[in-house]
Amino acid sequence: MSRQKYKKLTPTQQQYQIFAKDREPKRPALKNCVRAFLVGGTICTIGQALQMMYIKYFNFTETTAGNPTVATLIIISVLLTSLGVYDHMAQWAGAGTAVPVTGFANTVTSAAIEHRSEGFVLGVGGNMFKIAGPVITYGVVSAFIVALIKIIIKELGGI
Repeated sequence: MSRQKYKKLTPTQQQYQIFAKDREPKRPALKNCVRAFLVGGTICTIGQALQMMYIKYFNFTETTAGNPTVATLIIISVLLTSLGVYDHMAQWAGAGTAVPVTGFANTVTSAAIEHRSEGFVLGVGGNMFKIAGPVITYGVVSAFIVALIKIIIKELGGI
């Protein structure tokens, strides 16, 4: 809480803030960082291994191997979420499972599973993008703006 907000509190509220802060459990930041690093690094290592496999055994180039690698990571994430494994992993690792592709797939899948009892259209289809929708929207808008800037710079004789 900022000092300005703290000063606006009544003396009783200030006492409660002190009381609550003293009893708040201390978070093991270093342990959480190590766990996040290990799990996030493992996910990225698996992605790299998949990419190398696509390059070696399926004759993809480094550029074209990215798409099947991402698709495979999404499928693995969806399966692990469906089986309840990804949630346990996320509970233990925290932010380490928020690696963009797998974390995004987990978010969409979790919402779809949660609302499946409401039907496929109104339940799954209507609710699975509630959390992921803003990410998609801002990603598309950002990509559009960056592409527009790039086109303008090229037309002006830049890059």
